[in-house]
Amino acid sequence: MNKTRFRLLVFFMSLSLVGIILVQLYWVNSSLKNNDEQFRLNVQQTLGKTSENLERQEGYEFLKLYNHYKDSIGHPPSRKEMYPFYERNAGGKNENIIYSDNITGGDYRDLFFDKDDVENLARSKARKENGESVNDFKYRALGYSQPMKLFNFELYVNDFRNFNSLESWLTKDRVQEMLYAELKQNGVDTKFEFAIYNNGLPTKIKSNNFAYDKTNFYERQILGGDTDTSGYRLLLNFPKKKTFLFSSILGITSLSIIFTLVIIIAYLSAINQLIKQKQISEIKTDFINNMTHEFKTPIATINLALDAIKSPKIFDDKEKVQRYLQMIREENKRMHAQVENVLQISKLDKRELEITKDQADIHDVIEGAIEHVDLIIEARHGTLTRHFGAQRTTALLNDVHFTNVLVNILDNAIKYSPDEPVIDIYTENVKDFILIKIKDNGLGMSKISQKRIFEKFYREHTGDIHNVKGHGLGLAYVKRIIDDHNCHIYVESEKGKGSTFIIKMPLIN
Repeated sequence: MNKTRFRLLVFFMSLSLVGIILVQLYWVNSSLKNNDEQFRLNVQQTLGKTSENLERQEGYEFLKLYNHYKDSIGHPPSRKEMYPFYERNAGGKNENIIYSDNITGGDYRDLFFDKDDVENLARSKARKENGESVNDFKYRALGYSQPMKLFNFELYVNDFRNFNSLESWLTKDRVQEMLYAELKQNGVDTKFEFAIYNNGLPTKIKSNNFAYDKTNFYERQILGGDTDTSGYRLLLNFPKKKTFLFSSILGITSLSIIFTLVIIIAYLSAINQLIKQKQISEIKTDFINNMTHEFKTPIATINLALDAIKSPKIFDDKEKVQRYLQMIREENKRMHAQVENVLQISKLDKRELEITKDQADIHDVIEGAIEHVDLIIEARHGTLTRHFGAQRTTALLNDVHFTNVLVNILDNAIKYSPDEPVIDIYTENVKDFILIKIKDNGLGMSKISQKRIFEKFYREHTGDIHNVKGHGLGLAYVKRIIDDHNCHIYVESEKGKGSTFIIKMPLIN
């Protein structure tokens, strides 16, 4: 996959993921708005029903007082006759107030009609108000308690309201019970606070924690009857309204979040795998190029040597023949070593390579590794200095493989030194461990390379892929052998200032 197609794929996948998240957010926001609107309708319905209940309660309280006074004087009292009774029983005002019907504009006298007229008026009024429960109550009150017109009944109740404070017949507990029952019936099961205000001023009928908030409350006029002139208003607010609204969609929202997270994780995993596959593809391409390069030179050398041996002049010269045969043998040995290196890594990956360990002296193993590269260092006019400071040097290891580890590190120190290689080898004891440090003055490595140099096939690019021979398997082999010996390997490096490889190995007590 080329870079353009890869970037387009990532772009459209990212765009789709962002689109899914935005759709989920829009859906949650729309659900919250719909729930808020439904909540408002339920609360308004609750307030309307509570208003009816309070109006009915007020009518009952008036009828109790009215019937008590009627029984005490022996006949149905007129409105004017009720004023002194109100004042004595409720400490009311010292002025007489005459109400008129706001619907017809007609003044009602304190006259009484027969029962048939009252019932006809009550039925007519009930039909006009669509048969609401409050009017049914008024109809029953008129039909079976006292012969008053329905409108006149409301005027009597207005008198009662004017001379008797709300607190005298209503308690906050009663209002709370009404609201709780209605709210629960309408599916609003959350904490609420309420208060009744009279002409903008709070009454004593309110919950303990009610706080007036202009932006977050619901209200309705109450106790107005048909005249709609009452100054009483019932206010209701919900401290945990947002929590309640969100809890109503919590289940489906949680599932949506979980599925969205799964999609995000899958997306990131897919992108990560794509990037890794792309990197692996590039690494494999580099590996094939390097392997081709590594084999091409010895094959060409072998072919040239064979062609030379075929020449009659060379064929009779035994010294030259032996020389060319030695060249063929060395190049063949070199190719065999490359193949063996690849096979060893493969066996290590499959856990098929058996490594037996014996007691050995670390300094002796280091000296054996130095012998393998000593001639190469001399050819490059380099130097290798030993700084053996460790007193305890006995460890459990496989001599062949551990020697290969040190040779690989020393070989890299030589290859990546642009000038004469300068190598220092240090040993020291730290508690029950021995530290082996191999320091060079080579090209050094970037921070990114230091994290990846032990990965299979990884090689740091320096502009020309073949400027230093290799195929990225040497340090991968080193890491696997080091791990198998229960050791640790670190690298400290800086671009242009060389590298230091540090091996931490447990000692035998």
